Amino acid sequence: MRTSGGGTTPGPQAPPVGRQAEIARLLRSVEGGGEQRMLILLGEAGTGKSRLLAVAVGHARDSGTLVLACQGTEAESRQSFASLHQLLLPVLPEAAALAGHLRTALETAFGVAPAQGPSDPMLLRVAVLTLLTDVARRRRVLLTIDDVQHFDRDSLDVLGFVMRRLTTADVHVLLAARGQTPPAGVPEALPSVLLGPLTERAAAELADAQPHVPTGRTRIELLRQAGGNPLAVIELCRAAAADGGTGMLPGGGLPQTERIQELYAARLRDLPGMTQRLILYAAASQYEDLDTIMAAAGAGPDLWAWASAEEAGLVTVLDGRVVFRHPLARAASYHAAPAYLRQQAHRDLAAALTADPARRAWHLAAACVGHDESVAAALEDTAELAARLGGFFAAGEALQRSAECSPAAADRARRYAKALRAAQNAGDPSWVGELYDRITALTEDRDLLGMAACAAGMALSLFGRQREAFQVLMNALEPNPPGDAMTVLALTSVLNAVAYQSGLPEVRRPIAALLRGVRGGSRDTVYAELKTTDAADAVVAATLAGADPADAAALLRGVRRRPASPGRQSPDIAETTRILGVGALAWYADESDLCVESLRRGYRALGAHGAMGSAAPSLMAMAATLIDTGRWAEADRHLETTGTLAAVHKWRHMQIDVEALQAILRALRGEPGSPPADGAWTAVALEENRATRAWLSRAAGTAAGAAGDFDAAYRHFRSLFDEDGTALHYFLSPRSVADLAAAAQRTGRQAQARLVLDAVRAAAGERPTTRMTLLMHHAAALTGEAKDAEHHFRLATVNPVGDQWPLARAQARLHYAQWLRRQRRLLDARPLLATALETFTRLGASGLAEEARAELRASGVATAPAPADPLSELTAQQRHIVRLAARGLRNREIAERLLLSPRTVSSHLYNVYPKLGVSSRNQLRDLFDDL
Repeated sequence: MRTSGGGTTPGPQAPPVGRQAEIARLLRSVEGGGEQRMLILLGEAGTGKSRLLAVAVGHARDSGTLVLACQGTEAESRQSFASLHQLLLPVLPEAAALAGHLRTALETAFGVAPAQGPSDPMLLRVAVLTLLTDVARRRRVLLTIDDVQHFDRDSLDVLGFVMRRLTTADVHVLLAARGQTPPAGVPEALPSVLLGPLTERAAAELADAQPHVPTGRTRIELLRQAGGNPLAVIELCRAAAADGGTGMLPGGGLPQTERIQELYAARLRDLPGMTQRLILYAAASQYEDLDTIMAAAGAGPDLWAWASAEEAGLVTVLDGRVVFRHPLARAASYHAAPAYLRQQAHRDLAAALTADPARRAWHLAAACVGHDESVAAALEDTAELAARLGGFFAAGEALQRSAECSPAAADRARRYAKALRAAQNAGDPSWVGELYDRITALTEDRDLLGMAACAAGMALSLFGRQREAFQVLMNALEPNPPGDAMTVLALTSVLNAVAYQSGLPEVRRPIAALLRGVRGGSRDTVYAELKTTDAADAVVAATLAGADPADAAALLRGVRRRPASPGRQSPDIAETTRILGVGALAWYADESDLCVESLRRGYRALGAHGAMGSAAPSLMAMAATLIDTGRWAEADRHLETTGTLAAVHKWRHMQIDVEALQAILRALRGEPGSPPADGAWTAVALEENRATRAWLSRAAGTAAGAAGDFDAAYRHFRSLFDEDGTALHYFLSPRSVADLAAAAQRTGRQAQARLVLDAVRAAAGERPTTRMTLLMHHAAALTGEAKDAEHHFRLATVNPVGDQWPLARAQARLHYAQWLRRQRRLLDARPLLATALETFTRLGASGLAEEARAELRASGVATAPAPADPLSELTAQQRHIVRLAARGLRNREIAERLLLSPRTVSSHLYNVYPKLGVSSRNQLRDLFDDL
C-alpha cells in the first residue's frame, strides 16, 4: 500500500521554514531607523542564525546596500583586531581619505604600518567610526557579524564603541551569537531576537522539503528527536536516507551519518573512559533517570565523572536527569561506540530496570539479535498497558518491535495487525501503509485482514484517496465478512468517515445494512475502544447518523437516555470513544453545544497521550461548530493545533480544510488575504473529497461577500449544489443555504436560489433540526414571495434556541432590519440592528459590524466608530499566548499548555509588546474583557 510521495527540494534562495516573524524583524532592522537599525540574533547551534543573516544580506544587497560581513572564528579569537580587519577589509582603501593620525591608527592596528610608539585606543575607535560614517554618506551600510562570541575582545570593544555612537549615520548592524544571552562585550541595550525551536508544523514542512523525505514511524521519530532544531531535522533526514529509512535505533534513536559523527567526534574522543561509558549509557537509555544510568554503568554514586561531559557541552545533569544539549549529540554519542558495547549497555540497563517491565522489555529488544519469543511477549504486554492508557504511539512502536522479534509467522502477523491499529489511532497514515503491506504478506485470516483494512482505509482517506479507501474497506467486508462483530463495526465506522469526506452516495449506501444486528461491546475483543456496550452502541449510532443525518436526533436521544458513565479524571479509551461518539451524534443532530462539550472532553483524554488519530474524522466538525457558536478564539487555537497535526502526519485533505476554515474566520473578521490559496483547489481530487470542496467553496464565498463581490459570492455558494439543487455534500451544503440566499438577494437571483431551497427542504424531511429550520426560514425570507417575507424573518429570529448560533442569528436580524427599513419601519428596525451590531462586535466580525452600524445611522441612530482592536494584528498562536500571559501564567506554564518551548513563548511576547502598545506583562490584562 503506497501512501505518500517524495518531497521537493527548495531552491537555494528559499527562506528558512517557520521563521517568518524573525525574518520580518530582521528586515525591519535592515530598512528601519533609530533603535531598530541594530539587533542581535541568539540561539543554540543549528537553529538557523546564519541562514537568517543570509536572508537579510540578500535583501540588503538587492536594495543597493553595501554589506560588510564577517564571521568570528575560534582560531582568531585571541588575535587582536583580526575580526575587525575581516569586517572592514572591503572599505580599507577608503581609509586613505581619513585624517593622517586616524589613518595611521587604523593601519597600525591592522599591521599595515609599523607602530610608532604606544598606541592610543581612542584614535582607532574614532578612525573606524569616521570611516563607516564617511562610507554611509554615499551609500547605506549593513554590518553583519556571525558567531560574535568568537570575536577577539579588542575588535569587540571597538565595535561596541562604534555602535553606541552610530546615532545618525545610515549604518545598520546585525549580530548573531550562540546561546541565550549576548556574549560579554556586546552593548547591553542591544535589542535581541531569540531563536527557539521550530513549531511542529514548521519542522514537518522542513523535513518534507528535503530531497529524500522519510515516512511513517521514521518520520515521526525524526521529528521528535530533532526537537524543532532545523540542523537536526536536515541532518537526521540525510541520515535516514543514507540508511534506507530502516535504521531505527532502540528507544527512538535514528541513523547516523559521518557529518553528524564529525560534529561531536573530537569532544567525545577527549572524554575520560568512564565518562564515555556514562555518555553511551545515557544515549542508549533516553528515558531513564540518573540513578538507573549510573547503576547500569557501574559508576557509583559520585557525579564527578559527568563533569568533563558537561564542560564539553554534551549534556546537562539536572534534577536527577541527563539531558543532551543538542538533538544530534545523542545520536553521535550512541554511534561513537562499537556495536558490542551498545548491546552490552542495553543488557545492563535492562538488568537495572527490574521494577519497570516496560522499559526493561525495550532494552532487551534493543539487545536482541534475531527472534526471541520472550522478548516479543514482554513487548506485547508493554503495548497493552500503553494502549489501555491511550498511549497509541508507544503501543504501536512496542507492537511493531514485538512482531519483529516473533519467531512464528502467525504471531508476527497478529502483532503487526495490533501495531497497525495503534498506528491508526496515533494518526500516522504513512506508518499504517508500511505495516499493512507486511500483514497482507503474512496472513489470510479475515479478522486480521479486516483489522488491517480498517487502518489502511482511514490512512487512504486522510491522504485524500476516498475511492481507494472505499474499495479496501468493502473488500474486507464483502463477500466474506470478518467473524468478529467488533471488526465489522470498526470497518463500518471507518467507512462512514470515508462516506462523509467523499460525499459520494455510493459510499454511504451500504452502511445501514452492514450494521444490521451489530450491537453491544465485548470484553474479549482486541479493540480496547469497543470493550463496553456503551462505547460500541455510541459508535453504531454515530455511524448510522452519518449514513442518514435525518435519524441523528432520534439516535442521540437513545444514547442520552442511558445513565451517564461514572465521572473520572482520566477516562479510559472505551469511555473516550463513547464521548467522541456522542459528539459526532450531536454534530449530525445540530446539537452544537453538546457537540463542543463532548468533543472537548474526548480531545483532552486523547491529547494527554499525544494520540489524536481516532479523533481525526471529527476535527473539522469541532472547528466549524466553534465558529458557528461564536467561540472564535477557541476555533483559532483548535485550527492551529489541527493544522500542526495535519502537517506532521500528512493528513492531506485536512491541511486544506484547516486553510479553508481559517480563511472563513479571516473573512468574517475583515482581515486581508481571506480567500484560500489557489493550490488548495488542486492538492487533492475534490471530486472524491466533496467535504473539502464544500469548505473551500464556503470559504471563497464568504471571502467574496466580505469584499463586496456578491456575484462571486453567489457563484461559490451555488457551486455547493447541482443544477437541480441537489446538495454537492449531503450534510455540509444545506448549511450554506442562507448564505446562498443572501448573495442571491444582492444579485437579483432569487428565483435560482428558490430552486435550491426547495431541494434542501425536501432533503431535510418532515422533521428537520432546529438549526436547519432557522436557516431555511432565513433563506425563504430573502428569496421567497414578498408577502411571506416577514413571516419567515420572524420564524428565523424569534426562537431562543437559535441564540446558540450567534453569527447566523445576527445575520438574520440584520437582514430582517434591512427589509423593515425598506418598508420604512425604522422604529422596528432599530432594536434588531442594535442587537445585531452588539453580536457582530462581540464576535469580532468587523465587516458585518460596520454594515449594521451604517444601517443604524441610516435609520436615524448615531453610532460611535468601532474601537481598534490591537489583538487583530497578531497570529492565532500569538493571541493565545498573550491571553494566557494576561491570566498570569508564567512562560514555562504557557509552553507546557501549547507544547512550545519557554524560549519560543518569550520570543513571541517580546515581538508582540510593541504591536499591543504595552511595555510590561501587567498591562496585558487590560486588553481583555472576559478574563
